[in-house]
Amino acid sequence: RGRASDRVLRPARDDFRITRTEQGTTRLVGEIRDPAHLHGLLAHFASLNVELVAVQAVDDPEKGTTS
Repeated sequence: RGRASDRVLRPARDDFRITRTEQGTTRLVGEIRDPAHLHGLLAHFASLNVELVAVQAVDDPEKGTTS
């Protein structure tokens, strides 16, 4: 929840499309390469006390949509 700063998003900047929503949240859409990649990102966010709202698989990471 909330608008994440550039410092918080630094590890995700190259791998994810980052958007800030009208609801005041920050959304990251992209491909998770493997479980270690996911756990590394989650550990980074946890170390900064970032509140994670959801992790969701999508069919098309470019569009961020599910079917």
